Amino acid sequence: MTTAVGSYEAGFGVRLRMWLLWALLLSSLLYVVSGGADSKAITTTLTTKWSSTPLLLEASEFLAEESHEKFWDFVEANQNIEREHDDTDQAYYDLIVKRASALLSSVQVNMLKFALSLRAYSSTVNSFQQIASNEPPPSSCTAFFNVHGEKSCDTERLAALLEMAPERPKPYIFKGDHKFPGSNPDAPVVILYAEIGKPEFHRLHQIIVTKVNEGLATYVLRHYLANPSSKKVYLSGYGVELAIKNQEYKAKDDTQVQGEEVNATVIGENDPVDEVQGFLFGKLKTLYPELKEQLKELRKHLVESTNEMAPLKVWQMQDLSFQTAARILAAPSVDALIVMRDLSQNFPTKARSITKTVVNSEIRREIGENQKFFKGTLGLQPGDSALFVNGLHIDLDTQDIFSVFEVLRGEARVMEGLRSLLIETPYIHDILKLNVQPSDSDYAVDIRNPAINWINNLETDHKYSSWPHNVQELLRPTFPGVIRQIRKNFNNLVIILDPTQENSGELMSVAEMFYTNNVPLRIGLVFVVSDEDDIDGMQDAGVALVRAYNYISDEVDSQNAFEAVVTMFNRVPIGRQLSIGDVVKVLEKRFPYVEVGSILGADSSYDNNRKEGRGYYEQTGVGPLPVVMYNGMPYQREQLDPDELEAVTMHKILETTSFYQRAVYLGELATDHDVVDFIMNQPNVVPRINPRVLSTSRTYLDLSDTNNHFVDEYARFLTLDTKEKSTAVANSMNYMTKKDDGYIRPVTFWVVGDFDQPSGRQLLYDAIRHMKTSNNVRLGMINNPSTSPSTETSRVARAIWAAVQTQTANNAKNFITKMAKEDTATALAKGVDVGEFAVGGMDVSLFKSAYEGPKFDFLLSHAAYCRDVLKLKKGQRAVISNGRIIGPLEEEEIFNQDDFLLLENIILKTSGERIKSKVQQFGIEEDRASDLVMKVDALLSSQPKGEARVEYGFADDRYSAVKLRPKEGDVYFDVVAVVDPVTRDAQKLAPLLLVLKELVNVNLRVFMNCQSKLSDMPLKSFYRHVLEPEVAFQADGSFSPGPMAKFLDMPQSPLFTLNLNTPESWMVESVRTLYDLDNIYLQEVDSVVAAEYELEYLLLEGHCFDVSTGQPPRGLQFTLGTSSEPVIVDTIVMANLGYFQLKANPGAWILKLRKGRSDEIYRIYSHDGTDSPADSDDIIVVLNNFKSRIIKVKVQKRPDKFNEDLLSDGIQENDSGFWESLTRGFTGGVKTEEPKQEKDDVINIFSVASGHLYERFLRIMMLSVLKHTKTPVKFWFLKNYLSPTFKEFIPHMAEEYGFQYELVQYKWPRWLHQQSEKQRIIWGYKILFLDVLFPLAVDKILFVDADQIVRTDLKELRDFDLEGAPYGYTPFCESRREMDGYRFWKSGYWASHLAGRKYHISALYVVDLKKFRKIAAGDRLRGQYQGLSQDPNSLSNLDQDLPNNMIHQVPIKSLPQEWLWCETWCDDGTKRKAKTIDLCNNPMTKEPKLQAAVRIVAEWTDYDQEIKRLQTRVQERASDSHTSQQDKDGHTEL
Repeated sequence: MTTAVGSYEAGFGVRLRMWLLWALLLSSLLYVVSGGADSKAITTTLTTKWSSTPLLLEASEFLAEESHEKFWDFVEANQNIEREHDDTDQAYYDLIVKRASALLSSVQVNMLKFALSLRAYSSTVNSFQQIASNEPPPSSCTAFFNVHGEKSCDTERLAALLEMAPERPKPYIFKGDHKFPGSNPDAPVVILYAEIGKPEFHRLHQIIVTKVNEGLATYVLRHYLANPSSKKVYLSGYGVELAIKNQEYKAKDDTQVQGEEVNATVIGENDPVDEVQGFLFGKLKTLYPELKEQLKELRKHLVESTNEMAPLKVWQMQDLSFQTAARILAAPSVDALIVMRDLSQNFPTKARSITKTVVNSEIRREIGENQKFFKGTLGLQPGDSALFVNGLHIDLDTQDIFSVFEVLRGEARVMEGLRSLLIETPYIHDILKLNVQPSDSDYAVDIRNPAINWINNLETDHKYSSWPHNVQELLRPTFPGVIRQIRKNFNNLVIILDPTQENSGELMSVAEMFYTNNVPLRIGLVFVVSDEDDIDGMQDAGVALVRAYNYISDEVDSQNAFEAVVTMFNRVPIGRQLSIGDVVKVLEKRFPYVEVGSILGADSSYDNNRKEGRGYYEQTGVGPLPVVMYNGMPYQREQLDPDELEAVTMHKILETTSFYQRAVYLGELATDHDVVDFIMNQPNVVPRINPRVLSTSRTYLDLSDTNNHFVDEYARFLTLDTKEKSTAVANSMNYMTKKDDGYIRPVTFWVVGDFDQPSGRQLLYDAIRHMKTSNNVRLGMINNPSTSPSTETSRVARAIWAAVQTQTANNAKNFITKMAKEDTATALAKGVDVGEFAVGGMDVSLFKSAYEGPKFDFLLSHAAYCRDVLKLKKGQRAVISNGRIIGPLEEEEIFNQDDFLLLENIILKTSGERIKSKVQQFGIEEDRASDLVMKVDALLSSQPKGEARVEYGFADDRYSAVKLRPKEGDVYFDVVAVVDPVTRDAQKLAPLLLVLKELVNVNLRVFMNCQSKLSDMPLKSFYRHVLEPEVAFQADGSFSPGPMAKFLDMPQSPLFTLNLNTPESWMVESVRTLYDLDNIYLQEVDSVVAAEYELEYLLLEGHCFDVSTGQPPRGLQFTLGTSSEPVIVDTIVMANLGYFQLKANPGAWILKLRKGRSDEIYRIYSHDGTDSPADSDDIIVVLNNFKSRIIKVKVQKRPDKFNEDLLSDGIQENDSGFWESLTRGFTGGVKTEEPKQEKDDVINIFSVASGHLYERFLRIMMLSVLKHTKTPVKFWFLKNYLSPTFKEFIPHMAEEYGFQYELVQYKWPRWLHQQSEKQRIIWGYKILFLDVLFPLAVDKILFVDADQIVRTDLKELRDFDLEGAPYGYTPFCESRREMDGYRFWKSGYWASHLAGRKYHISALYVVDLKKFRKIAAGDRLRGQYQGLSQDPNSLSNLDQDLPNNMIHQVPIKSLPQEWLWCETWCDDGTKRKAKTIDLCNNPMTKEPKLQAAVRIVAEWTDYDQEIKRLQTRVQERASDSHTSQQDKDGHTEL
């Protein structure tokens, strides 16, 4: 058999050689004919603005995210790394990875390699560099320490500085700071700024560590590079699109560009598969190395023959999606992803050959079946895509590679944790799918309690008898916001108050308002007053009120009693408290014949609910009075303000209605059910609310380890790390349970305290009482002694320990219960023998020998554990429930039986039962199983809260899916992708999946989700996703130049435009390229178009709201800076979502309200997602990674500025509001406005341009403005799309012609519907962000299109009276009659929508920004855009259609026709009066812009020549001096 195969292969080889020779002969003939065109390429790189950071430091930050201990172990291991490798980059990198792998698992080592390739931690290291530069470093120190503000690198001074330190304030410690373990928290703080691995670091580190060990210092390390590298960091994790431009209107500049020097290594060998027209050249080169040159020629010929992109007929396109899928599925599974990447990323040139593919019927049938499933369970339509990792949905539109990396790392941690608990691989995925996250649902307490005095009852009171009582009424449609009146107690409001508090009256009047206005709300009152028997109503106003209320309830009814109480409060003057007199007066008036003393006095019989009220309040644990609860859920403090309370309650009623509607619809709630019982049986109702237990910020022990250590060898215990110590404690723990039976208990409590102190015993006693009521609980004890252990101070602790070590479970439990009682402890202290307390059946002699043994090891180990791992002070108490640490509990804090019940409820509900049912399947013995439930719970619950995992019992994957099986036995990631191979998502997904496959062990399934009957080319662009699984090196061991996108073998006929697709929070700009990236025409390029981009800023986004109104404070300004330079950037808050954005680089920044009106009217109330404590005035935000950063800020008006508005100048404007301005806009009424002040008379002109041709027009437009305008001019340009050449030239032009300019930029907000085409994005920027692009000081802005020529002084336009409208536009000309057929606004939708108004052109407009902001025009335009833009066919000319569409809501003032003349629409007669000329496209002639400019505008060529002469002068000067001209004019960048 083998010989046959061998001869076949040999024969095949001969045939192939013959065939190749023919092919090569043919291609060489063709090559001569075609003239030997060289292959052209386009490359793109993206670097950071900051210097390259050492990989050692980045690796240390990766380890810091694993644990503090690993970070410091890594630092210790690499103190002398400089001397330990042979100087190549590769040796340095290998050594770092080797050192890290001693601390990491194999999966995490791969993650580290990927993180270093992504340079994910470069920003972290650089943030420390920025913090250090703010210090600033002392001169001549390459590393230095800072002790409370005093800096030095002289170790001799350290001791003295530490001594004096307490006199100075402690420095601010950031969340990401590295604190040395074992640091004394009370000692002074030493911050070391140094570069690990350098000798100087080694020297200072050793000395500071000795101080820490002596307990004299807290040591914090921050990275600091004394001599940063001159290189930049090359980033990856972004996409580059090369889109084919529509050439209907020629927009290419004819200026010649000199080719640039390009590194030839860019166009190296292609990838290993390298398929061209069915030939796998990568394979052929390895099989026939001797034919390498000929293969190269053949490949080149085939590439050129396929690259000509002749358009396809519609019938050829119909099946492209299925045909591409068939091509991918036909490849061997190891190559299928590479084929998918190749076909999707180069689709325009591959399409023609794909049309010849035959699709078999099985693929079609299976895809059809699967699509029903995708639609039903995942909500995916044909053509949609989705990615799931272990069931977690990865949204490709919103999640960038950095957040995907976080997900992978988190999943790896959990899977390895489960693996180290010896759980088999198949079960690991079952356990992962359990959703154990704590729900954020607000917990509620039970309101079915007699202590609540209900005022009304919707179901029985006559007042509501006319309302319907059927719950089906909920499903009847109503207008949004209508509150349904149904005779059921759906909404219950309980007010718990102390009548003598000042604000009680306000709450009562809100309750009265609800009651009298027939709001469907059952209202209950709980009065919390003194419960001492000897205090009566003649001494205490609170008691008086309760007795009066009870009397009137009994005599009349509760409504009457409520009205009387409200009347009593109405008598109380503002700022005073209720007095007994107020109660007496009302009683006397209402019941003149009754002796008041008999109601209020000592012999009163009206005390019912007096003690119960206080009891209910204390038992529910709802927090400080007053408390208002809706259906048992307490309101937050700031919601108790009377106005707020009303709004929040109404909102809650509406919100809850939808919950009830669902319950009724699903049949869970019927008319004959008790609604209150239904609410109180919801899973969020608990007996007592303990904020400590319910808090969602939780810390967990890491119990994911298996070892054989115990606590009774103290010396050995001390050498263990945190995780091993926790396991040793768990291994040594003996438990008490309710019954002595074999039962898996899902809840494990460890009670921590000093059991020789009353507080510790009380906690233990409450835990035991709870344990005796529930068989789900196991109870273990950890002793945390208050003093050093001795025989005298540890009697109870030793007795407990001895009992669990020597006695049966039941006897031990009964004995320990005795030990927890106070009288036992008192007796022991008096010297009573412990044997006296023995319970029946105990083996006393065995117990005694253990009790009197000399070893305290278990106590010492427990004490060390409490100190080092639980971070408790001596004697502090805590409770650990399934690994979750609750504590340290305060001295007097109550943690009672109800709290243990609440804890148990929460665990059973979220995780315990689910994990238990899985662990039962393993069939292991009960104690181990209970241990496993505890450990798995701690591991799963400690994961950051994410979305629930998707359960996909996936459809068929026989014919229509690419499958890759995982390596046997190892932990694997379960990755499922659903994709249409001819979409943008496929272009992104294929490279991501290829990297994942390299990175981790995957079980991968890629399901094809094709669209049929395509009528257009599905992909009109080439795409590259820049992503590498690890750092690459060159042959000599040095780093390779860095990740880059390469477009090789591109067709030369089309016109391309290059776009970057970066993570949401990156602001990127083009910094170096000679070519026009908007119009790349490869026929005119010498060899390579190299585009270099730079990450200019990271974005800090936020949402801001006013606490009192709940509305965004429009026009509020924030600034971001440092303590030495407070204002580096600023921004304005939008009304849409209270959104704002600020630009910054990695580092620590201070966010403030802008000095001036913002901080005069408002103050910051609270903030969330920042790096400073919520109550600090300065908001510190540390940007230290590439992920998106979003913060929330709440502000509040200062008390004396309550009626002031930010957008009015503090002086009342003569403007009675928005509606009047609208009517004036329509009718042209009289406008009263103060004359413009001359103080700073500048004309502000805004313009946008992209591409060299439009930038050339833009310079000419500017020149034409400057030639005619006498007033100073300031130009504002949108920076996002300007080319490097324009940005370099503009300062020279400003100097020459004496104008100011500013480059503004704004990142398109992620929540606003994104445009994908560059032209439409630029149109969006013209109109959507006018209110936030410019500082508030700019009150008028003129927009002038780049291709306009101005022939008049624009001061006239700036001062034009807009008659109250926010902006003015010129209507389209109607005088050129031959164009009538193209005037789309004359018929159809536009004619009816405009209703006789004019359709305006967006090439020139003037905006009154003050008015624009005041009427929230920007927010309205964005709102309308959001609605319309979802439909791809609407807003075809976005910047023009949107304001015209909104003409009824945001009026437009029509400017006189002569302000804009354009040949397409206006006749020649009106041209001489034109104030500006616009080069509109002509849909009839399609004349190129340049040609039109020269023909239509006489002065255009002169302007063009004048600027070209200036450009030549600038170039000559630059080549003479060889030094870059510094920016002389005072322009800043916003």
